Amino acid sequence: MTSAELPSEKIHYICQTYVETKARRNGQTGLKIAKQFEYSTASEAQNRAEREAQSEDCAGADAYMVIEDPASGEIGDPSFLLRLGNVPEFDEF
Repeated sequence: MTSAELPSEKIHYICQTYVETKARRNGQTGLKIAKQFEYSTASEAQNRAEREAQSEDCAGADAYMVIEDPASGEIGDPSFLLRLGNVPEFDEF
């Protein structure tokens, strides 16, 4: 495949779940990524986030998309499709 045949962008649909971390010295709990799944459609990622958010050990779940430039490998900022439960602020993402 030549560079002229490379697609101009690739879209990734992601479901990402979070669990709470133990309280720190200041008494605040935090979040960490628990699971991450990639899908071929937005609805698949959203459906998985909805199912995962209902799990007892899941603090929260995001479904989002990112656009990758295959030529450079750069990935853009996430565009959130769905945010459920306790999820980090965007600037922490």
